[in-house]
Amino acid sequence: MKTVKGFASATVGNVACGFDVLGFAITEPGDEVTLTLLDEKKEDCPVSITSITGDGGALPLDPKKNTSSFVVLKFLEYIRTHKDIDFSGHIALELKKNLPLSSGMGSSAASAAAALIAANELLGQPCTKMELVHFAIEGERVACGSAHADNAAPAILGNFVLIRSYTPLDLITIPSPKDLFCTLVHPHTELRTSFARSVLPRTIPLKTAIQQWGNVGALITGLLTSDYELIGRSLVDVIAEPKRAPLIPGFFEVKHAALEAGALGCSIAGSGPSLFAFSSSEKNAKEAGLAMQHAFRSSKANLDSDMWVSPICSEGARIL
Repeated sequence: MKTVKGFASATVGNVACGFDVLGFAITEPGDEVTLTLLDEKKEDCPVSITSITGDGGALPLDPKKNTSSFVVLKFLEYIRTHKDIDFSGHIALELKKNLPLSSGMGSSAASAAAALIAANELLGQPCTKMELVHFAIEGERVACGSAHADNAAPAILGNFVLIRSYTPLDLITIPSPKDLFCTLVHPHTELRTSFARSVLPRTIPLKTAIQQWGNVGALITGLLTSDYELIGRSLVDVIAEPKRAPLIPGFFEVKHAALEAGALGCSIAGSGPSLFAFSSSEKNAKEAGLAMQHAFRSSKANLDSDMWVSPICSEGARIL
């Protein structure tokens, strides 16, 4: 018997203007997945879920329906056919959810990434991290019906990740400026990714698309040149945010509070309801976070919230 524990942190997808093509990882919080390799084969499925904690009983125990176990099954299929590894044992999986569900914090991606990094370690590291991203993306399809990579890729690789192409998958990691800090505020409410995607327009005017492309290019330039002012003025989403903002109680007040407190910019984390803000110092990031929490409490919804302040995570998923 051999046991390995993997960890993957929260991620922010879209990053305002980069819908489905840009995301980044922070250092905490994150999910933990413990895998135990058993010599004997159990049942028909090579993976079983022995326990899930922290989800309030919401996640399925069926290994083919749970994101963390599903990606391990895909990983095992791949190494049999492409790495010539004859796996005949059984893997018992324990999932510890530290990320809230339906939060916009990449909860499903974190579970998948933690499981994959543990499985890869357990079986002698047959795959690179870049290969593992493919399986994590398929986990997103199980979780919300859409195989997007803006959470899955940074959860495994760390840093900012730009998805240049999905077919074939072409990922570009982008280092973060050393003094860039993220404030992540999660109000105590849920917004399902599938519903948040359903409100998006299916077509957009060319003028709107051009504005969005300009912001994405400027944001990448700001990250690469450590131009904090450019980063801030590029965090403008003219496609998803206008449609999703009304779904988040107090959104406009919270965003205004972050900017008034000195944040470089603020927008929806993934599909929401969490919001993120960038700052050029840890002190400013904390001040922005407190202002955002106060705005959530002062809104008509009177929402409590959780806050994390973190630099960008450069490591990605790791073994604990």
